[in-house]
Amino acid sequence: MHKLLSAFLFGTVLVGGANANILEHDTSDPLYMLKTQEILSESVATFGRDILRFGETLSYGLNDRLSVMANVNYQIDFSGENDGFTSTDLGFVYRAGASDTFISDVLAGFKFGGSRQVRTPDYADSTYYVGWRFGRQWAGVTLAGTIQSNWIFDDERGMAYIDFMPEAYFRFDADWRLGLNAVIRKATTPSFNEEWIGGKLVRQFGRTQYVGHIDYEFEHDDVQIGAKVNILF
Repeated sequence: MHKLLSAFLFGTVLVGGANANILEHDTSDPLYMLKTQEILSESVATFGRDILRFGETLSYGLNDRLSVMANVNYQIDFSGENDGFTSTDLGFVYRAGASDTFISDVLAGFKFGGSRQVRTPDYADSTYYVGWRFGRQWAGVTLAGTIQSNWIFDDERGMAYIDFMPEAYFRFDADWRLGLNAVIRKATTPSFNEEWIGGKLVRQFGRTQYVGHIDYEFEHDDVQIGAKVNILF
């Protein structure tokens, strides 16, 4: 774990002096909250360990403090037979508090319909989750963290796991952003413990963002690369 934290802190210090200006329409910001009747489409493609995954998330702002989301995922397994739809998510984000110094959100949801043979608990069985997201936004940087608890209820593969996810997000100017993130997962089934570190580069065009990312996992020596398009309606 010390290698993961050292790499994440080094990346944060390296770009910590950046200057930027705007927060509006910055949908890749880890503390972004939809406004009333806004709709956000997030389309993503990710490749790693011979698996190509596609995902689509639609989120809707019921008001300035509460948004709901639905997500569907599909995968192609190039080294096995685990092709098809891997999960569907339903969830919400509630802004419990916001001030000039601190933002706090509650997350909760339910994943269902995943294949029992896929290689990660994120895409297997029926999973319930609840979490707390917190942090602070400045004009040029956002520092955030999420603690999320997950439960899989199954006679054979049932387990629980907790994710801690810190993120530093930098706005260089009106068009370019850089995000550094980590995921530390502790599971009741130790073989599913994970330690990820990653980075993303974001290009803003009005209410649309194009994102490229790369992530590395220390426990299983895994690398994932991907691309994402966010469109705000």
